[in-house]
Amino acid sequence: MKILVTGGGGFLGGAIVRLLRQRGDDVRSFTRSVYPWLVEHDVEQTLGDLADAEAVHRAVEGCDAVIHTAAKAGVWGRYADYVATNVKGTENVLTACKALGVRKLVYTSTPSVVHAGGDYAGVNESIPYAKHFDAIYPETKAIAERKVIAANGPSFATVSLRPHLIWGPGDPHLVPRILARARAGKLRKIGKHNVTVDVTYVDNAAEAHVLAVDRLSPESALAGKVYFLSNGEPIDQWKFINRILAEAGLPPVTRSVPIWVARLAGLVLERTYRILHLAGEPSMTRFVASQMSTSHWYDISAAKRDLGYEPRVSVEEGLKRLGESFRREKSD
Repeated sequence: MKILVTGGGGFLGGAIVRLLRQRGDDVRSFTRSVYPWLVEHDVEQTLGDLADAEAVHRAVEGCDAVIHTAAKAGVWGRYADYVATNVKGTENVLTACKALGVRKLVYTSTPSVVHAGGDYAGVNESIPYAKHFDAIYPETKAIAERKVIAANGPSFATVSLRPHLIWGPGDPHLVPRILARARAGKLRKIGKHNVTVDVTYVDNAAEAHVLAVDRLSPESALAGKVYFLSNGEPIDQWKFINRILAEAGLPPVTRSVPIWVARLAGLVLERTYRILHLAGEPSMTRFVASQMSTSHWYDISAAKRDLGYEPRVSVEEGLKRLGESFRREKSD
């Protein structure tokens, strides 16, 4: 197949591209800038912005399938920017696929589309979308996911995957944030009760996307469905974070703040940043406070059944690989 991977130069997109190239697929990447390592892997690169319908059309043209991973992530930013990339961008991908006769689309979503606060322990895909959101990212991803699933039909099959907390060597989001806050002395536990979460090693998430693009068709069990993804190893959140810190040679986090203090701080900081139009992002938001103080892990039996998904890299093995990457960085 000739497969377009939007965001093919990114963390998850890059892992997907590598898997596809390893088995001989013809791959095109759609990103805003050129990535030299994609050239080395003989990946065609098409440049543009997801909000540009013509650029998206050019990227999709000639492809048999699309894996749409590109998105504006994060916990802070302008609403219009998130809508342009996550909503309008996804609409442009869907329109191009239909116009050009692409038969299947695999969409990367997030479990945060169902998170409305409180604990989520072992829930499956029957759980409804959240009715309110504390951040723009999950709100716009929920809008986009609905559009992807609604587009499924007899000549165009769509599926949405919801990997939770993707991490691993080269992670530009989760791990760097943890390390930066720890080194600045600003990392605190929120609340005092144990919190259990799911995490997803990047290679496992990538393999799930490749399995989905292979198995997806209008007649398949996947068509028009959503699937939670993770390592299938719910883990104590602070045990996991402290292991990352240990691999980086940093001390564990032991201090904590009450949940109400974190949420109040998030609310005050969010309003301050909006009113004063401050650059960067708040050190705490309501969304982060909620995510860090509640359990959220998911039943992935549907992905195992319909995708044939079996996480190959365990959390323990992933942590070892992460530690090795830290040591390589120090020696370079």
